Amino acid sequence: MVEVAPFKGITYNKEKIAQLDDVMSPPYDIISPKKQEELYEKHPNNFVRLILGKQLPSDSETNNRYTRAKKDFNTWQNQDILKKSNLDSIYPYQISYTMDGKKKIMNGFFILLQLDKEYKQVKAHEKTLSKPKADRLELMRACHANLEPIQLLYIDEKDSIHKQLENTLKKEPMIRVKGSDQFTHSLWCETDQTVISTIQEYLQNNILFIADGHHRYQTAINYAEEQEQKTQNSDPHATFNYRMVILVNMFDEGLAILPTHRLLNLQIPDRKQLMKQIETYFTIETYLRKPNPKKHTKESEHIKQQLQKTSQHSFALVFNDEYYILRLKDESIMKTFAKERTQTWQQLDVSILHKILIEHILHITPETLEDHVKYTRVDEEALSEVDSGSFNCSILMNPTKIQELKEVAEASEHMPQKSTYFLPKMLSGLVMYKMEE
Repeated sequence: MVEVAPFKGITYNKEKIAQLDDVMSPPYDIISPKKQEELYEKHPNNFVRLILGKQLPSDSETNNRYTRAKKDFNTWQNQDILKKSNLDSIYPYQISYTMDGKKKIMNGFFILLQLDKEYKQVKAHEKTLSKPKADRLELMRACHANLEPIQLLYIDEKDSIHKQLENTLKKEPMIRVKGSDQFTHSLWCETDQTVISTIQEYLQNNILFIADGHHRYQTAINYAEEQEQKTQNSDPHATFNYRMVILVNMFDEGLAILPTHRLLNLQIPDRKQLMKQIETYFTIETYLRKPNPKKHTKESEHIKQQLQKTSQHSFALVFNDEYYILRLKDESIMKTFAKERTQTWQQLDVSILHKILIEHILHITPETLEDHVKYTRVDEEALSEVDSGSFNCSILMNPTKIQELKEVAEASEHMPQKSTYFLPKMLSGLVMYKMEE
């Protein structure tokens, strides 16, 4: 059974912060070092100081990014910069943005979710990496709080939950800000217990799918188990057994999935031999290119259009002097490479990419993946990182479909890491949840 609960959220105090836009932040895992510096300079109370503080040469066990986050979090609460609600609430959330020239609106709401440690009602579709989990666990230990939400999808074909919140959404939001993504983020506070109870009842028999935050969800489970052992409190309703999440209807028209491209740090001494191996499984179209930063946007758009031309499983392998459009010849070959997997998993672009190209041909194993493969959601960056020499080559791909995500998760399977990138991204700093200690 899915159990959700309202909570006393912590938000920035508008009486203390003149311009709330200045203290908001993108999610921690998409903040570049340059963006981190910009956010630090933007405002002394910018949320980045909590979720992704700077690392200093003088860092020690007693003075580091996590201890500083704890100190700032506590200080800002004591100074009333961050203010806790008096009432248990859920927080309707709306993001307005433009994509491909079309205006879109995504609706969701912040709420607490009781952790499903066995993933029976909460379905994950991606494996997690060790380093991000260790990082987020240290931050949670320090602050005893959920500073950022996890995004999950629920199934509501009639949009009944959104209809419950329509009256609240007609009111002026408690927070409306523009993020660095130039999207408009609006937050309301819903305290009506009848509305909350109706939503709780609807979700009881639902299945939830993690969209964004696999590492944070598993970290929350690890933290809860750690706290249970530490405190000897086995109450399933203990505060550490809940996690702040944003729930979004899977059928919300404002929801989109973008691809996550691969950047490869791998020496390839004989490219002709490599392409000969690839040709066993893929047809190959070869195109010359000349590195030109001014043309990266146009070039990446052209490559994406080439990938979308057919229904075949297609990828673009990019070097600094050439790129190759690869199209799988026969998807039945995946029965050989992943015979233990379901047909849905076998036919995912990301599965084909990892099993055939990355693992079989390039000999990058799941154990060495973190050493050789990095990721970018920015099309142009998949070209610029190669042209700058930071990476040997990159692989551009098409996005995963929501229906594919649903089917894989329902089968309790996991896609390779970084298989999905949901848009719009949630803004960090809107509301927080402090666990009782």
